[in-house]
Amino acid sequence: MTDTPARLLKLLSLLQTPREWPGGELAERLDVSPRTIRRDIDRLRELGYPVEASRGSVGGYRLVAGAALPPLVLDDEEAVAIAVGLRAGAGHAIEGVDEASVRALAKLEQVLPSRLRHRVSALQNATVPLTRGDGATIDPRTLTTLAAAATGQERLRFSYRSGDGTETKRQVEPYRLVSTGRRWYLVAYDLLREDWRTFRVDRVSEPFATGARFTARPLPVEGGEGGAEDAARYFARSMASRLPELRLDVRFAAPAEFVAARLPPTLGVPEPEPGPGPGLGSGPGLGSGSDGEEAGCRLRSSCTDSLEWVALRLALVECEFTVEGPPELAAYMESLGARLTRAASAGR
Repeated sequence: MTDTPARLLKLLSLLQTPREWPGGELAERLDVSPRTIRRDIDRLRELGYPVEASRGSVGGYRLVAGAALPPLVLDDEEAVAIAVGLRAGAGHAIEGVDEASVRALAKLEQVLPSRLRHRVSALQNATVPLTRGDGATIDPRTLTTLAAAATGQERLRFSYRSGDGTETKRQVEPYRLVSTGRRWYLVAYDLLREDWRTFRVDRVSEPFATGARFTARPLPVEGGEGGAEDAARYFARSMASRLPELRLDVRFAAPAEFVAARLPPTLGVPEPEPGPGPGLGSGPGLGSGSDGEEAGCRLRSSCTDSLEWVALRLALVECEFTVEGPPELAAYMESLGARLTRAASAGR
């Protein structure tokens, strides 16, 4: 192999497999001399690839972990596997998958050959994921388009459906994507309204980058000068100003550890109580309180989630509980319980 760049890429691809390669075997694979292999190894080291050599009759070369991540060479199957995995995680807002995964997906899909892009789409379209919660599914191509435009500081146009179903056309300067675990949001400057806005990504359709570049504006954040952390704080303040705050007061007939493990962190952390309180039966793993009653816990916190979502999460804790407040949540739980009882009775 006389083409030096192609030979270096092939050599790098071999070294990225988890094994040690004898110099003679590498030379045979690439059809060059052992001396050429040594020179190519030196070139890779100059480019930042940490190639380690071991001496002796069974010695050889292997790629080890370095202080920084050098560029990776992926074969077709590896590129498809990574793209499908990132799409699956990003498209359904799985908890723990944040903006970094979307940026990685945007970079990967930008350089995928058309034949591989078709394979990724075919696999994605033929797969039905099993999701949980009420997070809306998102076309990963929408996420990658938004992420690429935000990274490249390129203006976006898209259609947007508001909560009441109204369709509008928007032109924005995208700033950051924010993941809440259940949903994705875009923080952007709306050029038509001349103000900052947050958009639910599952309500965005037909996004495309206009090609017009812009200089990022500073976010209107108190005590900050812009940046990823400020985008998260701005989003939290923006949502809190639009959604009514629920002051939760819920008593559970189960230990605090049991309840905390089944509640999302956004709802707060329950505190232990000596007993489960009036109206509560036995719960899983209950111990005894100081007065001989079974130990329970109590959740006192504030959140800006919907009544429906909070009610669902409380019902999934799998123990007896009583809603002390707010009154609207207690009323909704009563209505929901009656509806579920009717549904169960109708099937008998």
